[in-house]
Amino acid sequence: MKIYFAAILSLILIKAEVSAQETPPLEVLQLNLKETLEYALENNPDSKNAKLEIMVAQTTIKEETSAGLPQINGSYGFNYNPLVQVVFLPNQPPFGDPSNPSDVIPARFGVSYSSNLGVNLSQMIFDGSFFVGLRAAKTYKALTEFDKVKVENDVVENVKKAYFGVLVNAERIKLSQSNLSRIDSLLEETRALNEAGFTEKIEVSRIQVQRNNTFSQLKRSLTAYDISKQLLKIQLGLPKNYDIVITETLAELNPEEELDALQSMDPGSRVEMDQLNTNMELTQLDLRYNTSQYMPTLDLVANYTRSGAGDSFNTVFSSNNWFSSSLIGVSMNIPIFDGLSKSARIQRNRIQLQQLENQKFFLDQNIALEIYQARQILANDLEVLAVQRESMDLAKEVYDIAKIKYNEGVGSNLEVVEADAALIESEINYLGALYDGLISKVDLEKALGILKQGLDQ
Repeated sequence: MKIYFAAILSLILIKAEVSAQETPPLEVLQLNLKETLEYALENNPDSKNAKLEIMVAQTTIKEETSAGLPQINGSYGFNYNPLVQVVFLPNQPPFGDPSNPSDVIPARFGVSYSSNLGVNLSQMIFDGSFFVGLRAAKTYKALTEFDKVKVENDVVENVKKAYFGVLVNAERIKLSQSNLSRIDSLLEETRALNEAGFTEKIEVSRIQVQRNNTFSQLKRSLTAYDISKQLLKIQLGLPKNYDIVITETLAELNPEEELDALQSMDPGSRVEMDQLNTNMELTQLDLRYNTSQYMPTLDLVANYTRSGAGDSFNTVFSSNNWFSSSLIGVSMNIPIFDGLSKSARIQRNRIQLQQLENQKFFLDQNIALEIYQARQILANDLEVLAVQRESMDLAKEVYDIAKIKYNEGVGSNLEVVEADAALIESEINYLGALYDGLISKVDLEKALGILKQGLDQ
C-alpha cells in the first residue's frame, strides 16, 4: 500500500513539475507614456467598443438609405380546398332551372387545387420623412464619433493616472529600500557599540523599532506597486501573459516649463459640448420628422403574377391552366387624424430642445469652473511640492548632521532615530505631493480639452 501511494505521489509531483515547465514566460513590453497611451487607445475594451459603435452607425445609414430604393419581393402559394365553397344563386330566369323545385341554385365557385407565383415591386416617390431620417442617421454617426472621442479621453485620463501611480510607487520602493539599508547600517553599528559596552540596550531597541517600521513601509510600497501595475494593465487591455516595464522616470514627465505653459494655455474644444450640440441637432431632426408625418406619401406599386388551378393535383401544374396578370399603379397615403399623437410628439420635441438649451448653458458654466478650479489646484499642488522638496532636503541635512554628531560621540541615538523618522516622513510627503501634482496636471489637461494632444490618433 505504501509503495502504491508513493508511486501516485511521484506521478503528481512529476506532473506538477512538467506543468510548471510548460507555463509560458511573460512577454514584456517596454513603453514610455506616449507609447502606453497609444497602446491603450488601440486595445482598451471601451475604446474598441466605441470604434465598433461607429460601424454600427454606418449600418444605420445604409438601413435608412435602403428605404428609398426599390423594394422587390417574390411570393409563392399553393392551396388545397377539401370542400370547395358553394354559392347560392336565385333560381330565376333567364338563368333559372325550371326543373329545380327550389328557389335557389347551388353553384360551386372554385376548384380543389390552386397555386400562384408572383413578384411585387414598390418604389417610394415622395416621403417627407425619408430625407429627414437619412440626415438623422448621418448625424447619429457624427454623435458616435464624438462618443468615441469622449471614451478615448476617459481612457487617456485613466491610463495617465494609473501610469503615474506605478511610477510613484516605484519611487517609494526605491526610497524604502534606501531607508532600510541606511537604518540597517545604523542598527549594525549600534549593536556593535552595545556589545562593546558603549551604548545601552534601549538604543538598539529604539533603532530596531524604526527598522521594523521602515520594513513595513517597504512591504506596503511593494504591494501598492503591484496593485497599481495590475490596474495599469487592465486600463491598457493587456493580456495576462504580458508584463509592462516603464522606461521613463518621474523627473522626465514633470518639466517645469511644461507646467508653466499649461497654466497659461487657452482652453480648446471640449467634446462634451460637441456631444450636446449633436444631441440638439438630433432632437431638431426628430421634430422635423414628426412634422413631416402630416404630409402625404406617394409610392409606385407594380406586380406580376402567374396563377394556376385544377380540380385534381395532376392538372394544377398543367401549362394550359396557368395564366398571367400584372398591375402598375400609384398609391397615396393621406394622414387625416391620428388621435393627436403627432402633435404630442412635436410638443415633446420642443420641450426637449428647451432642456438641451438649459444643459448647454450649465455645461458652458461648468467647463469654465472646471478650468479655473483645475488651474488653482495645480498651482497649489506645485507650491506644496516645492515646500515638500525643501522639507525633504532639510530633513536629509538634519539626519546627516545628527549621524555625524552621533558618530563623534557628541549626539544621542534618540536624535538620530528621530531625524531618520522625520526624513522618511518628508520623503513620503514629497512623493505624495508629487503624485497629487501629476494628477492635477491630468485634470487640467482634461479641463482644457487637450488630453490627447500629441497622440497619433
